[in-house]
Amino acid sequence: MIAADDYVPLPGWEGGHWMTIYTWARVREFPRLPAALPRYFDVAPEARVLAHCYWQPEPRAHGTLIALHGLEGSSDAHYMRGLADKGFAAGLNVVLLNQRNCGGTEHLSKGLYHSGMSEDPAAVIRELVELDGLRAIGVAGYSLGGNVALKLAGEFGAHPPPELKAVCAVSPTMDLARCVEALERRQNALYEWNFVRNLKGRMRRKARLFPGAFPVERLGRVRTVREFDEAFTAPHHGFRDASDYYHRASAMRVVEKIAVPTLVITAANDPFVPPEPFRDPAVTSNPHITVVITKEGGHCGFASAPHNGDDGYWAERKVIEFMRDNVHGRTTERTAE
Repeated sequence: MIAADDYVPLPGWEGGHWMTIYTWARVREFPRLPAALPRYFDVAPEARVLAHCYWQPEPRAHGTLIALHGLEGSSDAHYMRGLADKGFAAGLNVVLLNQRNCGGTEHLSKGLYHSGMSEDPAAVIRELVELDGLRAIGVAGYSLGGNVALKLAGEFGAHPPPELKAVCAVSPTMDLARCVEALERRQNALYEWNFVRNLKGRMRRKARLFPGAFPVERLGRVRTVREFDEAFTAPHHGFRDASDYYHRASAMRVVEKIAVPTLVITAANDPFVPPEPFRDPAVTSNPHITVVITKEGGHCGFASAPHNGDDGYWAERKVIEFMRDNVHGRTTERTAE
């Protein structure tokens, strides 16, 4: 059982903003992690995504972790590679999946991605099961990726694929409307500026690749994430407006239907993911969901002092422990029989 007080923050970096910035800016190295193998998945017509994969010598004999990054992140994000480092060392195959257009893949998909695009990891799971013969898969997501992971599990409901054994979400933006409202606070101006800068840059790259496909003349009026979603995300995906998009793309709408073992880790001092949704009866009354709300941790931070060879990234370690306990490969299953 994971307890909130298991996490002891790195001394000197307590506080949601400090921890978020520290883990965001710190350069990490992973010398024991082998080179990744790239793999492309055709997830929909005119939509291809890139994954960076770490395969065990006999992949079918091991469980597989699919990791999902946050808004404007990629498979190269430090927490994605941190999960790969710990997961591969624990005997898991690890698939670091880029969302559509992320990780330098704007040319692979004609359209855009959004914060609830759960159909893409669902397509990846299908291919790994049907083509690769994998029989034990877990999905872990950070921030936006956490929302996608939880939404995926909720949409599967009472009948998930038998191969899906576990789901984890760290600092998930499970209620998008609340998260955007929190992001708009004055003290979060740096985060919003960074997100908007990256979103606008991506739209300009898309426009160069697909001339005339996107109304880039609107970018000059975009100053916030909400304004970006009103101008681009919502109309592109057929949502009525940003509010409709936030409601329909949020895992909160389906979280009560989750029927696979699920771990959610979040911090009470997260700058823009409020803790209240994680205390909602839709979450707390679901026996399949374990929620851990730590006092400290920031957004996707959770750094602590390194100890006995562990690098101190507490949430990564807890995700891999949860996956190790719930996602078993063929060899483990046969032994158990």
